[in-house]
Amino acid sequence: MTIQQLPPHVAAQIAAGEVIERPASVVKELVENSLDAGAGRIDVAVRQGGVGEIRITDDGCGIPAGEVGLAFRHHATSKLASVADLQSVATLGFRGEALPSIAAVARVTGTTRPPDADGGARIEFRYGELVGERRQGCPIGTTVEVLELFGNLPARRKFLRSAAAEASRIQEVVTRYALAHPGVRFSLAVEGREVVNTPGSGRLQDAILSVYGAEVASRMLPVDLTDGDAAVSGYAGAPDLSRHNRSYITLLVNRRWVYDRSLNYAIEQAYQGTLPDRRYPLAVINIAIPPEQVDVNSHPAKREVRFRQENRLFSAVQRAIRDALAAHAPVRQVSRPFTSSGEPPPPVGEAGRAAPSSRGVPADTAGARPAADGLALPATALAPSGRPLRDVLADLRVVGQIRQTYVVAEGPEGMYLIDQHAAHERVVYDQLRRQARNREGAAQPLLAPLPAELSLSQAATLQEYADLLSGYGFQIEPFGGGSWLVRAVPATLAARGSPDPASALTALLDAVAVEQIVMEREDALAATIACHGSVRAGMTLAQDEMDALLRQLETTDNPHHCPHGRPTVVHFTQYQLEREFGRR
Repeated sequence: MTIQQLPPHVAAQIAAGEVIERPASVVKELVENSLDAGAGRIDVAVRQGGVGEIRITDDGCGIPAGEVGLAFRHHATSKLASVADLQSVATLGFRGEALPSIAAVARVTGTTRPPDADGGARIEFRYGELVGERRQGCPIGTTVEVLELFGNLPARRKFLRSAAAEASRIQEVVTRYALAHPGVRFSLAVEGREVVNTPGSGRLQDAILSVYGAEVASRMLPVDLTDGDAAVSGYAGAPDLSRHNRSYITLLVNRRWVYDRSLNYAIEQAYQGTLPDRRYPLAVINIAIPPEQVDVNSHPAKREVRFRQENRLFSAVQRAIRDALAAHAPVRQVSRPFTSSGEPPPPVGEAGRAAPSSRGVPADTAGARPAADGLALPATALAPSGRPLRDVLADLRVVGQIRQTYVVAEGPEGMYLIDQHAAHERVVYDQLRRQARNREGAAQPLLAPLPAELSLSQAATLQEYADLLSGYGFQIEPFGGGSWLVRAVPATLAARGSPDPASALTALLDAVAVEQIVMEREDALAATIACHGSVRAGMTLAQDEMDALLRQLETTDNPHHCPHGRPTVVHFTQYQLEREFGRR
């Protein structure tokens, strides 16, 4: 085997393969360049999914005519002056490969003009070869036109998806950066049809409105937390805005759109206990940290970054969103009134019109807020009071119990049904987590130890989390073979007279065994203990017990949902009640 140096054009195509995976990669690199150039407006137009044409125009600082050719050379950048600059990157990153990589796999034309220049310059490449360069009149800013992408690499084209699918990926890039930079006006035209247009007002909520629609924007909760030199800000969706996949989470680091598995997980964990299984939140979260604490050039395509203090950021993001949910989430309302005809009202928007669709997002994100059964009510019926649930609970008066399952209460804004098991489960869960943090878990010794038969996996989980179980009040010892003795259980289990502490233990072990991260396992453990130690449906509660349950729920961190995501309170508005009795 003979070692040889690759020809320059082959090396260029290999380098391009690391940076330019598909048309959306071209758009991402060029949009980032426009943002680093200080653009206040960025217009993107694509045809044939970006394979036929990509055209990006900005009003940024432009490139001096004498440096245009240099910009298309490998390892050329204006974003780095010395090795020391690598320790503190304040731009959207650089590798000196974007423009030459694009030029190596397409026909590329660039025109540019700085604000202080009398005229501009034009340069043209054809699959890595310089075709021409000359002076030309043009507006201030830069326009890059990319034609016949991967025309010299037909094998690469075969791996692309349909034109519609590739255009959708481009749309995702544009909308993410529109959310990251609400002060920049973005537009995107696909096959001549405008699909994205943001105002560039500087307000993130305006950008969210343009991307997701008015109803979604109105249900986003402000997030704002500062932890030392790190600041977490943005908006997180109310739990009823949950989606079927994670693609509605936009994570930004210093206004750069990135993917970070740990921090995305922190956002999801902040919603634990508020979302049903396999539902995910909608959020736009920016983390502002000193540039020297993040490496933005660790990935060839700059999709991922590395942090010096990832654990600290994980905690800050999770705490910021949990605080927002606890402070702003409204009370859940019933999805439709009980009409005598049995026919639901038609979905309408805020002004009584048919619910609008939002451009550039899947159908389930647009229009009127979907309820549990997919229906929506007029705004007069759905308009929340804007008061935190804790304040609402303080004003409620218990009037009775339905089927020994639901507590009925009345308040100034209508009638409330409280699921006694879900509400008490939330109360007990918060008590357990607080005791665990303070290392003051209460144990109740059993009159006689109870045997428990554990599988090999359950026994392994028990041994791995022996300290954690002990902290919650379990006292367990081996009894030979697969048998164990339960000598004490958490006081909350004993208080509710759990009929079988051994089955409660096995349920706990199964719950934590399926989790992958310790923090989530602790939550699963506490949630399962709370489930076994809470009042159940079918239990008769005295008036003072129902009153106490509401007062206890009022003090929890998240009174809206039980730890497993079921709602604790459902609200029937005054409007709905009056409508059913013909008063409206």
